Amino acid sequence: MNSRPAPFDDLDRKIVTALMANARTSFAEIGASVGLSATAVKRRVDRLRETGVITGFTATVRPSALGWRTEAYVEVYCEGAAPPRRLAEVVRNHPEIAAAMTVTGGADALLHVRARDVEHFEEVLERIRQEQFIRKTISVMVLSHLLPDSPEAGVTQPAPDDAPGMR
Repeated sequence: MNSRPAPFDDLDRKIVTALMANARTSFAEIGASVGLSATAVKRRVDRLRETGVITGFTATVRPSALGWRTEAYVEVYCEGAAPPRRLAEVVRNHPEIAAAMTVTGGADALLHVRARDVEHFEEVLERIRQEQFIRKTISVMVLSHLLPDSPEAGVTQPAPDDAPGMR
């Protein structure tokens, strides 16, 4: 097996850029804009998928259309050193957490939380705080998105019907 990374040239970059702008763009349309046939674009996209450059295709949905009308970022501070694996286990138990990452600085992790409303957000926050190793949280509510077309402004999964407090 070859350990060298797969080649990634300017045409690949243009194809990926076109797909990121609109994943439903046809190979023929992309080909016309980059100077390749639809077949050549398909071969390149297949290679980019096989090598892990393209990891998937999704639909971006306005969160409020799915019932998520409240959004916040929550800094999580842990007692001692909470391993990232343990934090990952915890956040998987909360369907309202749209994204989670470990971070530098004072906090141990940063959570992106979506909820129906402020009351639902408060329920989510209380469930998160029940974890024994979480010392404190600091929340920042999102008022508006200054870049409304950014991935953070959308959601790629529906609000679960069976999430606690979703009645």
